[in-house]
Amino acid sequence: MNSNSDKALMLKVKKGELDKLGLLFERYHRGLYRYFYRMCRDKNTSEDLVQSVFERLLKYRQSYTGDGKFSTWLFSIARNQFNDHHRRFRRNGNPVQFDEDRLDMPEEKTGPVHQAKEKKEILEEALYALPEDYREVIILSRYEGLRYNEIAEILESTEGAIKVKMFRAMKELKDIALSFEKEYNYE
Repeated sequence: MNSNSDKALMLKVKKGELDKLGLLFERYHRGLYRYFYRMCRDKNTSEDLVQSVFERLLKYRQSYTGDGKFSTWLFSIARNQFNDHHRRFRRNGNPVQFDEDRLDMPEEKTGPVHQAKEKKEILEEALYALPEDYREVIILSRYEGLRYNEIAEILESTEGAIKVKMFRAMKELKDIALSFEKEYNYE
């Protein structure tokens, strides 16, 4: 095993070499931030959740077995952290709020770069309009590059169920994006 592989570094952290956690943080904090931001659309919450994941990783380092991919184990922790935060947030009577002012499109539509930007913004808005479970599988697969079997492990499901969920999520995403294009006349 490569001594700088994620697994090897985490096993060193488990043995008490806590300075190795910094290397893992450097490798994964951006991906975790993207995951959280796409799930909740709040910069501060996303940053806090990334920190919380690494705090949990440190606290529960003895439970790491080295079986499977490190990233799968890490995103399982991240998902649990997000769900815990989400439950606390709702229990305290706070509604989940998304940034509704993100579709500030200029009136003039010119050039392919501008059209590509509009399409990307519409796709982002459509992603947030999806149910959370659909949004999550798309984020993990398309944005974070995880394989279906890894997502199945994180979500405690089967690979077949994830494939079905992904198919349905992508179909719904397409339908929502098309309706947003019509609504905002970006055809």
